Amino acid sequence: MPERELIPLFPLGVVLLPGLPLPLHIFEERYKQMIGECLEREQAFGVVAYTGSQIKSIGCTARVSDVLKRYEDGRLDIMTVGERRFVIFEQDESKPYLQGRIEFFDDEEEELEDRDREMALKGLILHDELSRLLGSKKTHDDSGAIELREISFLLAGSQGFALEERQAFLEMTSTRERIRKAVAALEKLIERLKLTLEIKRIIGGNGHPPSVLGERE
Repeated sequence: MPERELIPLFPLGVVLLPGLPLPLHIFEERYKQMIGECLEREQAFGVVAYTGSQIKSIGCTARVSDVLKRYEDGRLDIMTVGERRFVIFEQDESKPYLQGRIEFFDDEEEELEDRDREMALKGLILHDELSRLLGSKKTHDDSGAIELREISFLLAGSQGFALEERQAFLEMTSTRERIRKAVAALEKLIERLKLTLEIKRIIGGNGHPPSVLGERE
């Protein structure tokens, strides 16, 4: 049985996925202390989704990649990156901030095939289309060196997915399944977004849809 590690926990209204960035503004005293200790020890902390009534039992560790700004009152702006997924088996409230005794887990070993890579590439195209529709920048390069597991988390972290959807992707232990379901979800999301943008365009035209037969004299 693997030894359970005790790590600091940061409950947030977001789901962090491995390899993805998460900027944070640290202002509460307990989290100033937590981040200060993590920086001093070069230690990661766990980000777990908090719904307002429940702390999820599965989360992802975050490591501070950059301290963007230090304020005179001790507040911090930091950039973090998701690393490893874990399951919380026990919560510890002996410090001002929450800690958890956890075990790490990863995807199961799979024989990924050409069709999986084709599905992943389709997902990247959809991911880029979504970014274009939302007016945001691409978050990956086109070198082709990116691993399928990394692609699966990139797709799962797409803008527009609800917290519960991201949490489900985080908990999956099949790279193939995560890619397949993320691609299907992206297709539906883009379809809804295009419809919404078209409705806004029509409404913006004084509330009159363009005539398919053209304007009459």
